[in-house]
Amino acid sequence: MRRQTNMHLLYCFISIFIASAVSLTAIAQKPDTAINVNNGKKILPDTLKPEKKDSLAAALKKDSVPVKKKHDPHIATLRSALIPGWGQAYNREYWKIPIVYGALAVPACLFVYNNTWYQRTKQAYDILVNGGDTNKVYPVLRDIDPSYIQSFRNEFRKDRDYSALFFLLAWGLNVVDATVFGHLKDFDVSDDLSMRVQPDFNIVTKTPALSVALNFKPKRQPKMLPASF
Repeated sequence: MRRQTNMHLLYCFISIFIASAVSLTAIAQKPDTAINVNNGKKILPDTLKPEKKDSLAAALKKDSVPVKKKHDPHIATLRSALIPGWGQAYNREYWKIPIVYGALAVPACLFVYNNTWYQRTKQAYDILVNGGDTNKVYPVLRDIDPSYIQSFRNEFRKDRDYSALFFLLAWGLNVVDATVFGHLKDFDVSDDLSMRVQPDFNIVTKTPALSVALNFKPKRQPKMLPASF
């Protein structure tokens, strides 16, 4: 009798254990992405709600480090070709802008000066040689021999042409400067570029030697976190 009671208790214990295990297994295997149906409408669980996903993306975007825009030397070249000094401003070398305009102002002023006197001497020579109203001749040139006026005219014309050439040369140097320093903007200009001299030993000739090393390397870009995942 006692043995039958123990068997019944054992069977009850085993049944309760199996039922509990089945219940826990069913709960564990229930997917979190299950869709609840309420009056024919699908309801997403909280883990898939778009509001939470958007808030998480916004938080990640807020905490992320902004990506640094890469310096483009071609932009510096194009800007300097259009407007002198614009490429230097793009390279953040603002101190060069007065130098650029000073280099362009000198030949520009010389061009205006030489062209003005070229027109005066040309008009005076034509009037004095071919005849005309001498009142139109510049006062300083009225009492000068036409042969001297012709020589002055040729000199002023030559100097005017040289002034135009120097103006174009200064403009070209402005473009070259913006281009070169635009390319050098991405290179390291720290103390790592210094020349290193150190003793060495030649294993072939078994004689001491002196080695020289130059270190050229691009500037290290800081690691940036992506703006979004």
